[in-house]
Amino acid sequence: MPNLRLVHSLHFTSATLSATLYANLITFSSLSPFRKRKTFFLSRPIFNLSSSLSVLAVMDNTGGCRTKEMPVGLDAATQEEYASVSKLVQEFTDIPTIDKAWTFKSETADDVTHAMFLIGQPNLLSNKRRKSMLSSHILQKSNNSISFHWAPFPIEMTGVSAVVPSPSGSKLLIIRNPEGDSPTHFEIWGPSEVKNQFAIPRSIHGSVYLDGWFEGISWNTDETAIAYVAEEPDPPKPTFTGFGYKREGTTDKDCGSWKGQGYWEEDWGEAYAGKRQPALFVLDIHSGEVRTVTEVGRGLSVGQVVWAPSIDGHQYLVFVGWPSDSRKLGIKYCYNRPCALYAVKAPSFKSEASVTSSNAAEDLLIKLTQSISSAFFPNFSPDGKFLVFLSAKSSVDSGAHSATDSLHKIEWPSNGKLDSSLKVIDVVPVVMCPEDGCFPGLYHSKFLSKPWLSDGHTMVLSSVWGSTQAILSVNVLSGQVSRISPNDSNSSWDVLALDGNNIIAICSSPIEIAGIKYGVPAGNISMDAKWNWLDVNSPTTKSSEKVLSLLASLEFDIMKIPVRDASENLTKGASKPFEAIYVSSKHQKPDSRDPLIVILHGGPHAVLLSSFSKSHAFLSSLGYSLLIVNYRGSLGFGEEALQSLPGKIGSQDVNDVLTAIDYAIDKGLADPSKIAVVGGSHGGFLTTHLIGQAPDKFAAAVARNPVCNIALMVGTSDIPDWCFFETYGHEGKSIFTESPSAEHLAVFYSKSPISHISKVKTPTLFLLGAQDLRVPVSTGIQYV
Repeated sequence: MPNLRLVHSLHFTSATLSATLYANLITFSSLSPFRKRKTFFLSRPIFNLSSSLSVLAVMDNTGGCRTKEMPVGLDAATQEEYASVSKLVQEFTDIPTIDKAWTFKSETADDVTHAMFLIGQPNLLSNKRRKSMLSSHILQKSNNSISFHWAPFPIEMTGVSAVVPSPSGSKLLIIRNPEGDSPTHFEIWGPSEVKNQFAIPRSIHGSVYLDGWFEGISWNTDETAIAYVAEEPDPPKPTFTGFGYKREGTTDKDCGSWKGQGYWEEDWGEAYAGKRQPALFVLDIHSGEVRTVTEVGRGLSVGQVVWAPSIDGHQYLVFVGWPSDSRKLGIKYCYNRPCALYAVKAPSFKSEASVTSSNAAEDLLIKLTQSISSAFFPNFSPDGKFLVFLSAKSSVDSGAHSATDSLHKIEWPSNGKLDSSLKVIDVVPVVMCPEDGCFPGLYHSKFLSKPWLSDGHTMVLSSVWGSTQAILSVNVLSGQVSRISPNDSNSSWDVLALDGNNIIAICSSPIEIAGIKYGVPAGNISMDAKWNWLDVNSPTTKSSEKVLSLLASLEFDIMKIPVRDASENLTKGASKPFEAIYVSSKHQKPDSRDPLIVILHGGPHAVLLSSFSKSHAFLSSLGYSLLIVNYRGSLGFGEEALQSLPGKIGSQDVNDVLTAIDYAIDKGLADPSKIAVVGGSHGGFLTTHLIGQAPDKFAAAVARNPVCNIALMVGTSDIPDWCFFETYGHEGKSIFTESPSAEHLAVFYSKSPISHISKVKTPTLFLLGAQDLRVPVSTGIQYV
């Protein structure tokens, strides 16, 4: 068994870690494509971290202390090599990304569209992420060609938390969230100046939620008010005197004692630590007055608010609500938390008399989705006749933290009374077992604020399709789904914005930086319409000549891996091949294969896509081949394949990874003596399982925040239900308890990597998050 040793203690946040750590895997040596050495080589990590790093631990099978092998006086050649690779890390990291885009029709020319692109770029040395805005004019020419005229430089958005254009494009909302006890700042911009600005004190609310889940910022149709979700105000902290609790009317100066923090309240787990409950507010953009939507109450955590078409002159808000008056489990990446759509009358900014009359009993909160266990991302059709939304009912009903989504609609009453009897109509159902090459279902889709084509009933959205991401059109009247990004492309496509019936998208691959594509329909809009995709010359695709040259030397393929030893009781979907993305040099020699890094995603119900990843591309550029495995249980392959894994973790997923590795070896794509494995969270669970179950298979391993011992995790994680569901399968949902029995703990232990620890001999690097609530640091430290 290897000697286990803690060699360094760090408290880096993710960006700093990205700059300095990855541990080349490869200081362990025969795996390295560089010359052998005993020192550590630090480079970029495979995955981004969501929490700060606490411990860097190494398992060393030499029995010696790695601390003494850290480079002290490096020779000139080694220093030059380190400097060269460090510069390459910086060059890959500097590649900008397009995070969002908006389009606005020109008021002076019908053939001109104004576009804004929100650009992100990490700044490693300052440990921050820069945001900037880049604008362009899109000109449509008579020969059906288009040209983008870019502004010469982007404008940095210093201190800006969110940018939300109004529906007409005539106004722009800028939100600046506070630090500490400062107020939240709202700015309303016109074409050339700030029209209004308001500072909202913490006595009204805290920071505006911008996390993509609870986040909801919506202009009303006449652009006079904005609904949004923010942290509820801080409660007053109780003060205690020598005679007991402080009485009303007394001041702190009267109390020579201490202040308490108040009642303890749960938050929503990982990424929400210290954040107060999300609540609903409306801002009048002329007066700056903010009203709380009090009808919601504290029994719901709210998010994703939108303004609804008026009914008999009454303005409503529609939002997603998660029950918050019972036990809160972690919600980030957890689609299995029940939620529903609700409607409430919007607060009025008229006279106090009218405000009072509008708060009658008949205006109470209305639950719109009584018949379904999950509803989120509400969006109204342009004519206001339909409220369309996604549902993760497969996740909620089964217990899986993520599964196949479905699409639904409600006919919105334009007159009459709004009540909870509205019928939920299925549009796109859950796909259980897709036919080869056919639509596999909706996964991790998210609507644009304006996703509709000109016919008013066709939506455009992005969704996972196997190991790729595709752009789809969905007819909400017929339910027909069409893939409108190229069918023959192994690249991944993501829609950014619509320009009328044209589509602005980005396309990338493991060997190609994301570039802008402009899709133009060939003929009239219909479900059979084809889009012609034009390349757009964009400043965002420019990179250093070295990076572009290295990427040009690579190639990739998506391999279908047959299931090995499939039993007869597997469903049809679970018996189908799974996929792995293989990235390699074009110039590999069959008799001298590059070292192979096997990369594993977490979840386990997640997916690694054939899109550009800076860290993956960096590793490829150093001379490593990559095998990115989407084992059964991954998203994008139908519900039967996904649901085949719960109850079989540590066996089926491990066997799938080993099958993929053997497949690559049999095809002559890998040298069996030069293989490393890397994974985070459930990918770390697989990594530590693999080095225990196949101890002679790997030359090196890296585990980030790995699930090493479920028996320990179940009592310390923000998702104890995950432990039961993935260990016991569907039975786990019904037997879940926060007080597991001794029998439960024994089963958890038997399913965990720690049960195989006596066989481990692979040198392994551990990256553990000091503040990780999902996979607490204690599980990794215990394993080490």
